[in-house]
Amino acid sequence: MLKEGDKAFAFKGIDQNGKALSLASLKGIKLALYFYPKDMTETCTIQACNLRDNFSLLKKEGITVIGVSPDTTVSHKKFQSKYNLPFDMIADIDHSIINGFGVWGKKQLFGRKYMGLLRTTFLIDEKGIIRKVFSRPESRQHAKEIVDAWKTL
Repeated sequence: MLKEGDKAFAFKGIDQNGKALSLASLKGIKLALYFYPKDMTETCTIQACNLRDNFSLLKKEGITVIGVSPDTTVSHKKFQSKYNLPFDMIADIDHSIINGFGVWGKKQLFGRKYMGLLRTTFLIDEKGIIRKVFSRPESRQHAKEIVDAWKTL
């Protein structure tokens, strides 16, 4: 997994509207790039809705939020529409971004071990440097975590 101080992986992807997004196109902004396992699941929905409910605060602080999961653009569009999510979500079906950031790994649920996406958020500065990594974000308070972290960087 990439760590604080590393240069962010130079990702390229397609969002829920079919628009191309890349790290290069986002230079010059504060970015909260959050990785989540699956659209419409309980914890992922809680996290996304927390970011939605605090979107104006994030925007006021100059922070752009982008979600990434292995779901399709169609799935992302349904997720965005159902929960009125105001931020973009990149479909990473081939795991190129997930692997680039190193967030695919061993997980355990009810004693069963398997490989999956590790819920992680990277705060990336205007120059493309990772300033903070949340390897276990608090889904119900994630926007506050993000804003508080940027204030101390």
